[in-house]
Amino acid sequence: MAGFWGKRKRETAELAAQDATLAQRAKIALVAADERVRVTADELVFAEAELGRDATTDLATALVAVKEHLGEAFRLNQLNHDEIPDTAEELRTRNARIVQLCEWAEDLLDERMSALSATIERARRAPEIIASVRADAARLRALVPQARETIERLAARYAPEAMARVESNPREADQLLGFAEHSAGVAERRREAGQREQANLALEAATESVRRAGTLLEAVETFEVEALRAEATLAAIVEDSRGDLTVALTEPQTPVVTAAMSELRAALAALPPAGVNTDPFSQLGRLREANAGLDAAIAAARERAARPIPPIEHVHHAIDDADRQFAVARDVIAGHRGWIGADARTRLAEAERVRIDLDRFLGAPAATLSVIDEDHREQAMSMARRVAYLAGEALQLAQRDIDQSRPQQGPDQWGGGWGGGGRRGGGGNDLMGGILGGLVIGSVLDGMFD
Repeated sequence: MAGFWGKRKRETAELAAQDATLAQRAKIALVAADERVRVTADELVFAEAELGRDATTDLATALVAVKEHLGEAFRLNQLNHDEIPDTAEELRTRNARIVQLCEWAEDLLDERMSALSATIERARRAPEIIASVRADAARLRALVPQARETIERLAARYAPEAMARVESNPREADQLLGFAEHSAGVAERRREAGQREQANLALEAATESVRRAGTLLEAVETFEVEALRAEATLAAIVEDSRGDLTVALTEPQTPVVTAAMSELRAALAALPPAGVNTDPFSQLGRLREANAGLDAAIAAARERAARPIPPIEHVHHAIDDADRQFAVARDVIAGHRGWIGADARTRLAEAERVRIDLDRFLGAPAATLSVIDEDHREQAMSMARRVAYLAGEALQLAQRDIDQSRPQQGPDQWGGGWGGGGRRGGGGNDLMGGILGGLVIGSVLDGMFD
């Protein structure tokens, strides 16, 4: 008993220590959150002056919500220190709520301030950014004449279709640089007039215009290198394509392979003669596409050659056998509806579904088709065999259900059961035996044809 009370005393002391720690956390969190609200309010005033009210709406809304919830935290803290005595559980609940509200408030303000920090920093560095925009615009403008010369040199070598990618880049870059310089001036004037929000918008437009102009001018220089690489690659692919055509002649000449070879020959014939301005990008793309088509056609032809195609007679036999077994199973189940369980009916339904899918796969009733495409024969035979298998399972399950449901009679009355030749029960048993015998004969014939 002494051990029990000692353990209880230790647990009480540990709980009291945890409550004291929680109360201290609540006090510190409340002070920190209150200070954070004050600092954020000051930063909001500065942000509104720098960015305008529209840009700081989210932060202002968050600050209002935080003040409202911190009001609840202060009220809970006041209840902890009023003259009314509280239980330990009440104090624990209030302090936990105070900590939760303060942590939520600081997390929300951190999130909203992080979203504005980059914009605020940009606004503070506006004069520096304006000077950088003007310097970059001057540097890029000096590159425009060089880009025009490069375009003229490339136009003498490549077709207009290829040059359409970069032909207008120098002109567009020049227009963007003019717009950037104008926007920088607008940003500077609006900033001096105290219209910070409009100034920031103009500054962003100027910065983006300079970036786009630099990208356009760089694309001119990149185009020349890419065109040379495309020409070198094109020569190698032409040589490989001719070799692929030679190899393709030794492959199975299926219609798909023949069509792919014709497409590759047409792509090679479309190549312009020497001395004519070309579009190496489009020519390279067409040759690659034709090569890929020929490779795929040869792979499919090899796969078909490695896999024997079932004769059409075997496919027809498999379909007929499936229809016969399905019909037998359906008639037996329909004739003993009250005796057949769910398993047999489920197998029959699955067989019917696969049989319907077979007709859809072939695009017409399978039983009436005299010709089946070679690409479809293997799948058609597999589906037909699946129908026959499911129908056979349905018939076996139906026989089991009938055997279990039939009243148990003596051998003298029924003539020895299913296997006997009794006078009274022999008719129905002989019918089932004939059905099963027919299925066995059908399966043997199926194996002989296969």
